[in-house]
Amino acid sequence: MTDFATTVPDDRLWVVCLCAEWCGACREYRPLFEQVAREHPDFRFAWVDIEDHADIADDFDVETFPTILIADDAGTRFLGPLLPHAETLARLLDALQPAQALVPEVATLLGALQREPLTFSVR
Repeated sequence: MTDFATTVPDDRLWVVCLCAEWCGACREYRPLFEQVAREHPDFRFAWVDIEDHADIADDFDVETFPTILIADDAGTRFLGPLLPHAETLARLLDALQPAQALVPEVATLLGALQREPLTFSVR
């Protein structure tokens, strides 16, 4: 696998759906999330199953699905549950606030996304 983090610089924000395969709401939300990804090429999108990728997702203590993380190396813009509607996510992306300090669990997750982007690909 190619290390895209070193070959293709990309400073777009990550929009990450923290989900679980067993969650019906997550399965129904995925096509809507993919639709928003296609409509917002100025962001990078990833789908992270918190059970399949517990090594990078356990520290988030996700209790409500879907949970959305929007972050980059500068910090976190949003982390929390979100109604599973494409319009809700699109509005959130349009109204992002400045980044908060990057916490270790977000740095770990972003590092994994950078190293293996195809593993979490949405498109």
